[in-house]
Amino acid sequence: MGSAAASAVCLRAIMREDELDVVGVVTQPDRPAGRGKALTACPCKAFAVQHGITSVITPEDVNSEDAMAQIRAWRPDVVAVVAFGQFLKEPLLKLPLFGCINCHFSLLPKYRGASPVVAAIAAGDRMTGVSVIRMGKGMDDGPILMQSYEPIYSDVTGGELMDELAVAGGVTLAKTLKLMNRNALPPEIVQVPEDATFAHKLKKTDGLVDWSAPVIVIERKIRAYTPWPGCYTFLPARFRRKGNSGRVAIARAEIVRNLLPEWRNAAPGTVLDCVTVRQKGRPEPGTGPVVKCGDTALMLTMLKPEGGSLLEGAEFLRGRQLIPGEDVLLQA
Repeated sequence: MGSAAASAVCLRAIMREDELDVVGVVTQPDRPAGRGKALTACPCKAFAVQHGITSVITPEDVNSEDAMAQIRAWRPDVVAVVAFGQFLKEPLLKLPLFGCINCHFSLLPKYRGASPVVAAIAAGDRMTGVSVIRMGKGMDDGPILMQSYEPIYSDVTGGELMDELAVAGGVTLAKTLKLMNRNALPPEIVQVPEDATFAHKLKKTDGLVDWSAPVIVIERKIRAYTPWPGCYTFLPARFRRKGNSGRVAIARAEIVRNLLPEWRNAAPGTVLDCVTVRQKGRPEPGTGPVVKCGDTALMLTMLKPEGGSLLEGAEFLRGRQLIPGEDVLLQA
């Protein structure tokens, strides 16, 4: 059971094992997507169909009697769940002979919930991983069957780390299923509830930058929220026009640790400098508006204006003459 791209990666890992047999796939229903809003299959369904799996169902409610009847007809030994997006109720959890297991992208009990990868980067963690657990009634609270570890590098984005964890998750999930088939799983590890933290489901509005926060917090958030839900701010009111709110997405930024004396008392959000050094007609790395944060400053090196394309910082400034020391990036 799965819907996201990570689900497809894990499904691929299972399909590569001769010892394991996929008898059916359960995904989310097709949803409107793209400019034309045509119904589009989720990545997991698209992968399954492309690779010849014909036993695919897409119920709105996986706990419904129709869905349960189909799953029962497949007679699964175990159900593997990866980024599915629906809660499994007790009758479904008890349906397979060996129960239901879940591949979760954190080192449980840390970061239960919907956005563990984002939470780990935003918190400044240096290590994360995947946990395969036996599913229970609660949110990601079942006993741990296996775990694997992945480092978090200082320049990684949420999307990049998710790609790495998807591969690690596929390997760990397939290994868990093989050991389960051989009755050779190590002893389960019961999670300590007091050690649990929760990563809530993100909304687009969560990406609004609070310039009064410490620079390291903002820089981590920008990386963690790339590509989803993305971080953003607003240009000064004089740049706004009808049909355009002045919203600007921030895709990449660099910490500026040493401030000039005249910058230190500037209000958070103030544009301190506009670095537009160019080499052979192209922006050099590390160019863009320098913005005051709660302590030091951040150089915005990759931005996407509302209705526009992704731009290097210098290219962004060419079309928007921000005035250092006067213009302030707004929070609404």
